[in-house]
Amino acid sequence: MKIAIIGIGITKFTEHWDKNLSDLAFEAGMQAVIDSGISGKDIDSIFIGNMSAGRFTGQDHLGAFIADKIGVNIPSTRVEGACASGALALRCGINSILAGESKISLIGGAEKMTDISTANVTTGLMGAGDEEWEGEIGLTFPSLYALMAQRYIYEFGIKKEYISYAAVKNHFNASLNPIAQYQKEITLDNVMNASMVSEPLTLLDCSPITDGAAAILIADEKTAKKYCKNPVYIIASAQAQDTLALHDRKSLTTLNATVEAAKIAYKQANKTPNDIDLCEVHDCFTIAEILAIEDLGFFPKSKGAIHTYNRDTSLNGKIPINTSGGLKACGHPVGATGIKQIIEIVQQLKGVCGKRQVKNAKIGMTHNVGGSGATAVIHILEKSF
Repeated sequence: MKIAIIGIGITKFTEHWDKNLSDLAFEAGMQAVIDSGISGKDIDSIFIGNMSAGRFTGQDHLGAFIADKIGVNIPSTRVEGACASGALALRCGINSILAGESKISLIGGAEKMTDISTANVTTGLMGAGDEEWEGEIGLTFPSLYALMAQRYIYEFGIKKEYISYAAVKNHFNASLNPIAQYQKEITLDNVMNASMVSEPLTLLDCSPITDGAAAILIADEKTAKKYCKNPVYIIASAQAQDTLALHDRKSLTTLNATVEAAKIAYKQANKTPNDIDLCEVHDCFTIAEILAIEDLGFFPKSKGAIHTYNRDTSLNGKIPINTSGGLKACGHPVGATGIKQIIEIVQQLKGVCGKRQVKNAKIGMTHNVGGSGATAVIHILEKSF
């Protein structure tokens, strides 16, 4: 059975000082309903991706919270998988439809991160790592990914500039994206000379703290045809896991969860990396994008940074990566990121992305990661013909 995306909705990704979590979730959800042309009573289930609303806003029990706000009594469930919560919520919705429990499911992702201090956000995010072995000794996600970057540079003899060019490219793409948090270009010198966060990662190698929400409506193929003439189809949905703690892994230059999830997704879709026209990857840090494009099979191991620096992942490159601006420049409201990635691919496949449009895009991929790679979720989408 094909699963169709029949509606999308997204807020601006920014610091929303005048909106709370429910405002953001409601805005994105209503956009998706209006875009689809359905009525709210047609929705059979809701899945909301969120990492840490309890710590960030004091509001837990989000399934009931969202159902209450939109005035329905259908099954509504919060899904948590760290920064991969949005993509995991989509998997839950897909499985609900495949199981025959739903015909139309509303999938959302939301996070309100700016109402507490940066220190508290950092502590909250570290809950996605191993508290006993990493959090208690003061490690943070910038330091964990810095260890990956250090090993990559050492093992493969790569210049740091090649890794950091991912930020330059993503800021250019975000400058063309109206919902992006940072709609401005930066230079490689800006990245290299920015404040050091954790050697070798500077401030501009790191994704920001962001508020935002995104939502999509999915349906089985038969139901979708009642509402949408040319829907985008989800042709693969895959998930894999790795160790929670970084020190337990065989390699610091590969996210094995990504490798394994990619194998499953390519097999489900009957595709190879060469069939993918564009991909949204989880670039929480510049090194994360480099590892992703290698682990997904777009470039050989150790060559992703060089290909990025050579513009092979730019809008007109061999495989455009993070046309939205990625987490780095579009922003990273952690629970919403996985759904934002899906929306970007949907818009690209429908040809409505304006100056950042990838030519002749027919097949797109999303790659959403939880923690330092303990969870990886991959979806492949295809344009209907």
